[in-house]
Amino acid sequence: MLPKENRLRHDKDIKALFGKAKSVFDDVCGMKFRENRLDVSRFAVVVGTKVSKRAVDRNRIRRQIRAMIHERLDRIRPGFDVAILVRPGSLKKTRQEIEKHLDSVLHRAKLL
Repeated sequence: MLPKENRLRHDKDIKALFGKAKSVFDDVCGMKFRENRLDVSRFAVVVGTKVSKRAVDRNRIRRQIRAMIHERLDRIRPGFDVAILVRPGSLKKTRQEIEKHLDSVLHRAKLL
């Protein structure tokens, strides 16, 4: 589970992130990010109903990605707000494949 200081929860912060953010996309997941001038990076995971109509599937993917971020937290550059946007192709992928795509997106954004 992500520590409280690493969660992006407030609506105003998320709206600011989507308003003025750089983005990197892959066929499984995408990412919007911007600097936040804090000592930590904060994350939000967005899994829409286009990924799956079933909340069980969406929540499972959300939990897996949060766990992946938690495992990499010590290697991720501090000072960014990040929204991970999960795409419909992720439902057919294994955890290892999703991990590979997440690492790829983080590297392309120069956060890892």
